[in-house]
Amino acid sequence: MSGLLLVVLVVLTYIILFQIARSSEIIAQIQGEEAYDKKRNKYLSYSMIALMVVLFVGAYYCHKYLMPLMLPVAASNHGVEYDWLFNVTTILTLIVFFITHVMLFVFAYIYRRKENKIPFHFAHNNKLEIIWTTVPALTLAILIALGLKTWFTMTSDAPKGAMRIEIVGKQFNWITRYPGGDGVLGKRYYTNINEKDNILGLDWEDSKTHDDIVIPNGELHLVKDKPVELIIGSRDVVHDVGLPHFRMKMDAVPGITSRMWFTPTITTEEMKAITGNPDFVYEIACDQMCGKGHYSMRGVVIVETQKEYDAWLRKQKSYYSQRSVATNIENQSTNENPSSSKLSMNLKK
Repeated sequence: MSGLLLVVLVVLTYIILFQIARSSEIIAQIQGEEAYDKKRNKYLSYSMIALMVVLFVGAYYCHKYLMPLMLPVAASNHGVEYDWLFNVTTILTLIVFFITHVMLFVFAYIYRRKENKIPFHFAHNNKLEIIWTTVPALTLAILIALGLKTWFTMTSDAPKGAMRIEIVGKQFNWITRYPGGDGVLGKRYYTNINEKDNILGLDWEDSKTHDDIVIPNGELHLVKDKPVELIIGSRDVVHDVGLPHFRMKMDAVPGITSRMWFTPTITTEEMKAITGNPDFVYEIACDQMCGKGHYSMRGVVIVETQKEYDAWLRKQKSYYSQRSVATNIENQSTNENPSSSKLSMNLKK
């Protein structure tokens, strides 16, 4: 029913517009084409000024009401550079926007058709064309160069002593892995992946994996003022590690390891005070459409002091030890009830 009403509404709108156009033609025939054209140009020129005022007032109120919805201050060193570049680009764009649109509407008013005034026509102006081609080209080249500099810094080698954390996406959550006491992440292979006791496919023959800590819910713990390098991957489709509060993002592509680094500068508690929101949390968002559960692919980032991070890390158990405990329990259960084991084997056959 609603679809039919929409079709009827569109048809009626076209009929009304047609009738208005037809009425204008009839009025022009009655009043005379030239007299009607002069009057119409006059009204249209005034309407251009009115439209300019309406659009600028609308833009002002949109800015006024939407700005509070913007993200708070950047919480990383690279984020500060990003925000500076964003602000410079926005200011330049606004300047050009106001100049060009004021000229657009005002010129339509000033240079409307008038009696005893013959317009001057010229084919081209080399000097003017050079100016309006060269100036924007140089401006864009400078902005692109600054953007590339920021990008290359973000994806360059992390500083010596930086934390190294692996983050892997899968439909539809993040998995994070931290190195243990040896400070090294062990090897992993996708062929080793299983949902039971090896969700990242760690190579248990590599002793460096035995103290690695795996967080299945994707919780990311970072230390304030300490550089962190994220080693990014995916188990299935293309995801994207989006860290909006840090102004960072990087695709997570199956079969490819991506990297980026940054230094958190504001703890979670400090950001709660800055935003005035006691429930504030940093988040990891998936910035690539990755399936029907994409909307729910979210992780939490906790930025804390070194002391708080060390205390949290001491409470974590290595993934290998959790696997070993689970295996021992399973073996013990099988030894205590061998008949159930034989029965299960017969059922599998």
